[in-house]
Amino acid sequence: MRKADQVLAQRIYLYLAALFITSLVVSNLIFQKFFFWYPFEGTVFGVRLFELSVGILPYPITFLITDLISEIYGQKRANQVVLAGIFASFFSIGIILVAGAVPAIPNSPIDDAVFTQVFSLSPLAVLASMIAYLTAQLIDIRIYHFWKKVTHGKYLWLRNNCSTFASQIIDSVTVVALLCSFGLLPWNMFLGLVVSGVIFKLFVAAIDTPFLYLFVGLFRKRFDLKSGEEINLESI
Repeated sequence: MRKADQVLAQRIYLYLAALFITSLVVSNLIFQKFFFWYPFEGTVFGVRLFELSVGILPYPITFLITDLISEIYGQKRANQVVLAGIFASFFSIGIILVAGAVPAIPNSPIDDAVFTQVFSLSPLAVLASMIAYLTAQLIDIRIYHFWKKVTHGKYLWLRNNCSTFASQIIDSVTVVALLCSFGLLPWNMFLGLVVSGVIFKLFVAAIDTPFLYLFVGLFRKRFDLKSGEEINLESI
């Protein structure tokens, strides 16, 4: 690979990592607002469905990015991004705690009460999300590369959907269970949030498959990669 292509590949990897970390951290900060997944609304067999946290909106992006990094840069680089996301999330907890401890001045547009109402639950939410996130992402990457090895780099749609479907189900069940256990959400919302979250995430996962094909195709064309071939950043 030419030097210019090596530099470009490294730069793209950094941008993908930045998008991943931003999506992850933001999803943990905005989780307290809930909405109905329009046009669906109501209950099924007594369970309130399609009620979702806005924190779920950027989260599927993280799985698309890890699948893309896994495909182009390999399992090691995907795992590195996951660990970097954990560091960034816990660092955000520290910033929130420090910001909450600093008293607001009388003419501050946001007083201590409002700040506490919005962000006081974030540290526990981040902890719950990180436990679920770490489990789900590592399973996602492992399943992805298992199918990539079994299929010899073929059937991109198979490894993308198998890995994402399994990891998203695990993520939804784990994070909602932890949020309820920590007292951040009532247990009567558990089933509805899990079912709604799984349906939404699987729907988005199916939609992102064409985008994964598009981005992988662009990478292979730009860097002249064969099917299943990866860019080795160690040599850059």
